[in-house]
Amino acid sequence: MAGKHGKFITLEGMDGAGKSTHIPNIVDQVKAQVDEVICTREPGGTPVAEEMRELLLHRDMHPETETLLMFAARREHIAEVIAPALARGAYVISDRFTDATYAYQAGAKQVAVDKIAALEKWVQGPLQPDATLLFDVPVEVSLTRLAAARMPDKFEREGTAFFEKLRNAYLQRAKADPARFHIIDASRALDDVRKEVKVIIENILLSY
Repeated sequence: MAGKHGKFITLEGMDGAGKSTHIPNIVDQVKAQVDEVICTREPGGTPVAEEMRELLLHRDMHPETETLLMFAARREHIAEVIAPALARGAYVISDRFTDATYAYQAGAKQVAVDKIAALEKWVQGPLQPDATLLFDVPVEVSLTRLAAARMPDKFEREGTAFFEKLRNAYLQRAKADPARFHIIDASRALDDVRKEVKVIIENILLSY
């Protein structure tokens, strides 16, 4: 489990799935029942990791370099934010975590899974999310939403083939760990998605 007392909830999904839209409501819902809630993101979460984020999102680099930098940022994030918060009993809600590395760098960019697994073991030890909400949409929905959004980063500029691999990798991760993952059809109306998310979070809170 994520920590002796605290709980670790992650939100995952490819670009355009709309997961970030739901974070404020999730945080408010958890805060209503938990003393301390930390909302954070990856890559990022600390000043050093946020600087790495800028490189990762906007500079082209070899996929393995990208993977190493992701885990460098993650190590900083865990050491400075996630682990201390869990140790004092807080709930940590993170916009992405290691599932994203398996999806983006392994699934979409073909970095060897065993290399990512070795980095995961080194950087995280036994740390894993207690629950993961996967916001899933068809690729065409994702691309349509991104076309109408802000200036895209380098991942958001990728094409259909990249997003197909990405989505498949996420769904495979979820299939392999159904106890942790909650797959949400995020292509539906916003209110319908919000209601489902609320129920999932309530069940997570009740289960601990």
